[in-house]
Amino acid sequence: MSRDSLMIRVAGISRRVATAAVAILSMAALSACQGIYDLPLPGGAASGGDVYRVTAEFADVLDLVPQSSVKVNQVTVGTVEKIELNGWTARITVRLPDSVKLPKNAVAELKQTSLLGEKYVQFEPPTAVAPVGTLRNGDNIPLAHTGRNTEVEEVLSALSLLLNGGGVAQLKVIETELSHALGGNETQIRDLIVQLNTFVGGLDKQKSEIIRAIDGIDALSAKIAARKSDLAAALEALPKGLKVLADQRKQLTAMLTALSNLGAVGTRVITSTKADTVANLQALAPVLSQLASAGDSLPKSFQLLLTYPFPDEAVNTMRGDYTNLYATADLDLRTVQQNLGQPGLPTVPVPGLPGVPPLPLPSLPPLPIPSLPPLLPLGPKPAPSSCIGAVCLGQGPQGSGSGSTDYSWLSLMQTGGAA
Repeated sequence: MSRDSLMIRVAGISRRVATAAVAILSMAALSACQGIYDLPLPGGAASGGDVYRVTAEFADVLDLVPQSSVKVNQVTVGTVEKIELNGWTARITVRLPDSVKLPKNAVAELKQTSLLGEKYVQFEPPTAVAPVGTLRNGDNIPLAHTGRNTEVEEVLSALSLLLNGGGVAQLKVIETELSHALGGNETQIRDLIVQLNTFVGGLDKQKSEIIRAIDGIDALSAKIAARKSDLAAALEALPKGLKVLADQRKQLTAMLTALSNLGAVGTRVITSTKADTVANLQALAPVLSQLASAGDSLPKSFQLLLTYPFPDEAVNTMRGDYTNLYATADLDLRTVQQNLGQPGLPTVPVPGLPGVPPLPLPSLPPLPIPSLPPLLPLGPKPAPSSCIGAVCLGQGPQGSGSGSTDYSWLSLMQTGGAA
């Protein structure tokens, strides 16, 4: 073996030894790590500076891996640091910069950049409720606030079930049967469609009324449910009431028959007396018209008629516990007739009666007359007042005191106050 050949072989052996050493070192380095995702990578979102970490729980993270992007409003702002199992759910830890401010009740959703793209975590404020507080370091987003999009595989799987095990194979049969059923009935089907369109349009116009009726039914159902015990008691008592009605069926039938006969008789009476009733009402119309035109005069006249000759105002003029009144009743027919404004009666001559001789009277002794105390002066005699009909009213002192006042009742009746 030449020297050159020996040198080439030694160099080959040294190269293989160096390669093996590098492989051994690489395997040793990899054995110290849990996986390829534990290797530090340069760059990335929120890789330095002031950051904070939050966790989020997902029912399924699919093929999300560490170092995946975390986005807010479709802008990459953070990175997924760790994915771990927490019972039956997955918990991920994300790293966000301090400049990203999210509400405490923020939601997290697992999305995909494209149809076959990579997965990422999307953070956004809640849409169903108002944002509350601020998401801080160590906070956790619960399972109720996380979710994920439907996978392409899931869509294709559902479509394959529809196409293979569904009713797609029967579509041709359905189409054929529809053609047979609709053939020759185009006019009726067109009319049906028009009527259906009108019906649906009417329902749409009355949509608010339908909603109000449904709300009313809901309120009625709530009231019925609240009074369920009362309804049960009523249903329990209903058979007894029905039994009473059944026992009195003959009486009820007789009553209804009698009521029918009464209606027939009443109809016959009203029909036969219709003309007389109309005539009586027409004759009564002038009287009612005069009563209506009298107005308040008729009730006011009753006030004086029931208390004649004193009106209601006479009560206000009395000053004491009594009042004096004198009246002169002239029963001479001529005076009454003159007072009433009628002409006087003719004078009838009466023949004289024959004279009667005087009878002698015995003389009687004088009787002693006891002395009486002097009478108190009563004042001047009141002048006679005017007469009304056959009654002449005067005036007298009123009251029990010395300062009583005289009133003319005729003036009182005419003016309603003191004379």
